[in-house]
Amino acid sequence: MSNFAPTFANFDIPSWFKTQHLAGMLRGIEKEGLRVRPDGYLAQTPHPAKLGSKLTHPFITTDYSESLLELITDPKESPKETLNMLRQLHVLVYKALPEEELMWPLSMPCMLSANDEDIPLADYGSSNTGKLKTLYRSGLGIRYGRRMQTIAGLHYNLSFGDGLFEYWHTQAADTQNQTQKQAENQPQDQNQAQSLSAFKNAKYLGLIRNFKRLTSLILYLLGASPSVCPCFLAGREHDLELLNDSTYYKPTATSLRMGKLGYTNSVQEHLDIRYNYLPEYVDGLRRAIKTPHESFQKLGLNDADGNPIQINDHILQIENEYYSPIRPKQIAASGETPTEALERRGIAYVEFRAIDLDPYSDVGIRLSSACFLEVMALYCLLNDSPELLPAEEDELAINLERVVNEGRREGLTILNNGSEQPLESWMLDHLSNMQPLAALLDAHYGGNDYRAAVALMQGKAGHSESTISAQVNADSERLGSMWQLGFTLAQQHRDSLLQQTLSPNTQAKYEVLAEKSILQQAEIEAAETEDFMQFLQQYR
Repeated sequence: MSNFAPTFANFDIPSWFKTQHLAGMLRGIEKEGLRVRPDGYLAQTPHPAKLGSKLTHPFITTDYSESLLELITDPKESPKETLNMLRQLHVLVYKALPEEELMWPLSMPCMLSANDEDIPLADYGSSNTGKLKTLYRSGLGIRYGRRMQTIAGLHYNLSFGDGLFEYWHTQAADTQNQTQKQAENQPQDQNQAQSLSAFKNAKYLGLIRNFKRLTSLILYLLGASPSVCPCFLAGREHDLELLNDSTYYKPTATSLRMGKLGYTNSVQEHLDIRYNYLPEYVDGLRRAIKTPHESFQKLGLNDADGNPIQINDHILQIENEYYSPIRPKQIAASGETPTEALERRGIAYVEFRAIDLDPYSDVGIRLSSACFLEVMALYCLLNDSPELLPAEEDELAINLERVVNEGRREGLTILNNGSEQPLESWMLDHLSNMQPLAALLDAHYGGNDYRAAVALMQGKAGHSESTISAQVNADSERLGSMWQLGFTLAQQHRDSLLQQTLSPNTQAKYEVLAEKSILQQAEIEAAETEDFMQFLQQYR
């Protein structure tokens, strides 16, 4: 017998839920991509000056490495508008890149040098905040190796309108919500505001727990990293096979990026950070930031010359080091940590992080994938979501590892409430439950993008050869290597993006932003009075 509460059993859309409750939904994308030279090796050039300051530009920055671009859209009212802005940012980047440089379209890097030091850390200038960002990256490099940090992904950020939570809250105004935090010395309306905020946090955390339960579905449907370049495996134990001379793979893998070979962290496996209540989540993260870790202590805080090499020697240097397929988020004010922002203002949106770059899209994600993620998010939000405890987390980790390594193997089973179930039937059950939600989203936005997205995913669930990961393997074999596939697609994307033009207005807007960001960085640096070592001591 399973000891888990049943989840997703016979899902029905709540009777009160109508299309108008979808008003106010917002989504944004953060997309990473390596800059590479025409010979496939990592670009060693600095971030293009035309793109402004990495420290202060709102839309164009870098992630781990100076060569790892990160493009960030504004929150938009429809998936099409979001993808449109993401495409504008790609056009801007290509117009600013040194000649012949390309944006690598795959999540897994290729042709890395054998020397880790050839992966340049992102440089954010001479201000203390800028130096701290670079120091954090230095710490990641000495802890896990720089190679792992060059893996690129895409984050899909999503929020639902306040109208939905307000209406839902009144519907669910049972005694628990009425009595929660009824402090006698508070005016009634403040109680209401507080309990609405607590209600919203609870619902977003429920979405997160359910998304974690369904992560394997995302990896199968959107996974696009079934293979790696030999350079990525140097000095690591692995059980991959050779596809050809210059590509290692697993014949039925989906997303090696999300498995033990990819962006994972054995130190974090036992952190037991939970998503049942917001204070519990915040406490778990803070505990990890305050707890020293033996292997990181051995690395030391500073090098032989007294220069700092990591922010601290704790399990996490900062909150962002915690790796999770999905995170609750609140926009942090200047000088505020992510957990302080969550604690003070609650959850504003969720960040889906388990998404590989789609190498066949010039912007790394197709409209069908974006629409599917939104249907799935709504499905996770409206379903019951019992507490997620370590025993179930362990089961989900087993499923994830199976789907990462052999998600397309015929007859693969996963654990569902303690018993084995064929992956295919499990996926098809959930996808058919999602159809009515896709219809509601289409009714709200017009058109049939959401229903088409779910139908497409149903086709992939039943025919593994139509998944992106199967296509990547087939094309790598046909072209001779994963590198050849990446290079061919990168050139195609560059050519198509450079044919697109931005309106004079849009072009001017981005030029002003770039100039403004450079001035902002200069202002921050000019106002700096404190010595970095003093600043760091205080921070530590």
